[in-house]
Amino acid sequence: MEFNCSSPTTIPVVSTFASPFDTSAAVNGSDSTSTRKPISLWPGMYHSPVTNALWEAKSQIFERLLDPPKDAPPQSEFLTKTPSQSRTSILYNLSSDYILREQYRDPWNEVRIGKLLEDLDALAGTISVKHCSDDDSTTRPLLLVTASVDKIVLKKPISVDIDLKIVGSVIWVGRSSIEIQLEVIQSTKENSDVSDSVALTANFIFVARDSKTGKAAPVNRLSPETEREKFLFEEAEARSKLRKRKRVDRREFEHGEINRLEALLAEGRIFCDMPALADRDNILLKDTHLENALICQPQQRNIHGRIFGGFLMHRAFELAFSTAYAFAGLVPCFLEVDHVDFLRPVDVGDFLRLKSCVLYTELENPDQPLINVEVVAHVTRPEIRTSEVSNTFYFTFSVRPEAKATKNGFKIRNVVPATEEEARRILERMDAEMLTRKSQ
Repeated sequence: MEFNCSSPTTIPVVSTFASPFDTSAAVNGSDSTSTRKPISLWPGMYHSPVTNALWEAKSQIFERLLDPPKDAPPQSEFLTKTPSQSRTSILYNLSSDYILREQYRDPWNEVRIGKLLEDLDALAGTISVKHCSDDDSTTRPLLLVTASVDKIVLKKPISVDIDLKIVGSVIWVGRSSIEIQLEVIQSTKENSDVSDSVALTANFIFVARDSKTGKAAPVNRLSPETEREKFLFEEAEARSKLRKRKRVDRREFEHGEINRLEALLAEGRIFCDMPALADRDNILLKDTHLENALICQPQQRNIHGRIFGGFLMHRAFELAFSTAYAFAGLVPCFLEVDHVDFLRPVDVGDFLRLKSCVLYTELENPDQPLINVEVVAHVTRPEIRTSEVSNTFYFTFSVRPEAKATKNGFKIRNVVPATEEEARRILERMDAEMLTRKSQ
């Protein structure tokens, strides 16, 4: 499949090697002497090359978000839009742009997944803005925030030497929530089939808030047209009902579940009480922990002045990857983001602590052992001695086959909890994942 970057719906991405303070170039064909603030100086512009391309493409919409009319009324008349109206694609000319290629290269000559997660969140945000825009400069724009990531699945490795395309659109709309599906496409001469070219799929959930009151706000309706769009809408509707059911089903453990809890804790108690007799094929959950901390800087903010969700996912992924690496003793292979919750906003200047652990392993298939990593982000305020969870991330890794072949006697260990709280976290995550797989 060939990519046509001249299409009006495809946004070409270029490297960001030039100075961000260069205002000599005209924007969207306008005169460079315009009084409008240069896009390169808008917030949220320093994350990756794709962010700049997206802001350039839809600068008029984003200008309203940056400088909304004072005391403007909320949108009163809601439009019915089609998925095609929000559909947006971005093209990475990796094969010809050396600087862009180097910005995305990882040590294994593949695309850095962490940077790609940033780009996916940025594109999903752009698509949600396009769908919710009413093209009326007299109404106040909505505040759109990432609520969760339902699933991100890597179907095949993504080479850094071959052109890459991300395509996305709104596939479902509730009263104040929006689901966006994105596909990362990379084709080779040997593989020209469109379905086989999809390297990664992602589903983002955004929620709309009134920018003045902060309360949930209704959004434009969605009218799927094609059979494919109708199918995706029905699937997303089922996922929405499943998410609501999960929230309702968070109950106390029943008798059978208490037995599962006790079984999980049994080996952990041996580690704590009789460590010399513990099974060396097991490891305590607490011994898989890694942690890092950072101060959130203004360069990492989004158009609403808060920390960009894609940046948080990037940092969480890097920590999860390192956790899986240290646990397995071999280079891990990323498989999927199981779920991400954005529980509270993270602001500029916040002291953020990221804590990770291997939550559990799945060893039924010795050729592809699964390592499930949890990352929890805490916003810590030392002045008032508080710490609140802002995000939870769940990732699944395996081990690269070429790395496994170099290590004789390679074996992944079981993770066991030492406390009831750890055991509950493991069971809740395993049950949630099982429910998700059954619904697919």
